[in-house]
Amino acid sequence: MFEGSMVAIVTPFKNGKLDEKGFKGLIEFQIKGGTSAIVPCGTTGESATLSLEEHERVVELSVQTAAGRVPVIAGTGSNNTAEAITLTRHAKGAGVDGVLLISPYYNKPTQKGIYLHFKAIAEAVDIPIVLYNIASRTGINIEPETVARLAQIKNIVAIKEASGNLSQMAQIVNLCGDNITLISGDDALTLPVLAIGGTGVISVVANIVPAKNARLIKLFVEGKIEESRKIYYELLPLIKAMFIETNPIPVKQALGMMGKILPELRLPLCPLLAENKEKLKKVLKEHRLI
Repeated sequence: MFEGSMVAIVTPFKNGKLDEKGFKGLIEFQIKGGTSAIVPCGTTGESATLSLEEHERVVELSVQTAAGRVPVIAGTGSNNTAEAITLTRHAKGAGVDGVLLISPYYNKPTQKGIYLHFKAIAEAVDIPIVLYNIASRTGINIEPETVARLAQIKNIVAIKEASGNLSQMAQIVNLCGDNITLISGDDALTLPVLAIGGTGVISVVANIVPAKNARLIKLFVEGKIEESRKIYYELLPLIKAMFIETNPIPVKQALGMMGKILPELRLPLCPLLAENKEKLKKVLKEHRLI
């Protein structure tokens, strides 16, 4: 379930409301392209600006549209442990295959607090859990030793690592062995993470190039390293463009330029600066996406 190119899918809006038709279309585009799992309600899905009702609806739509063709791993994290348990219970009831739980943000808990937070959720809801480490957004790192402790809990099965620290990721693999699956949380590090024992990526760039991203990983797994590396380097300019401003601003604009959705955002996120929009358009044209 936790391998290959898994898309951190955007949440499309239309006139301030959830664009259900557009969202279903995006899921179909991903499945057709060979994406191995749909991951809604994460950072790229603007979960921070979704109401509880919208969050639940996005999860339900994901399960209904995927219809068992690929797994759905729903973002259900919060810096409020009780709220995370509520979201996770709903996701399980909706029929997801797993959940993605970001470490508590803003609160800046200790490593003991992080451990107890995830332990409480895992004990409250029996569902496969993917930890999500991204200190650049949360303000706190999940240390490898904490990951190793959490990996002893039977339904904590994977970690999406977006620390940018390959040494730390290698340490996680070394400490946890087969107790946890390492997943890249950074498109620019997909190939290096595969090389140190990762199984795939929860990807932003897959929103616009699902087939190419899936092929990169497939080739690596098949031992066709040079071919995989070639695709990786082809994708790097596109990956860089996806982070020209705060994610998911550029990827939503790209999908808008591709005619997939309206590039509508919710404040405090706002449209790309004019000069960055032109840079993005240039890269998309070079990759024949528009």
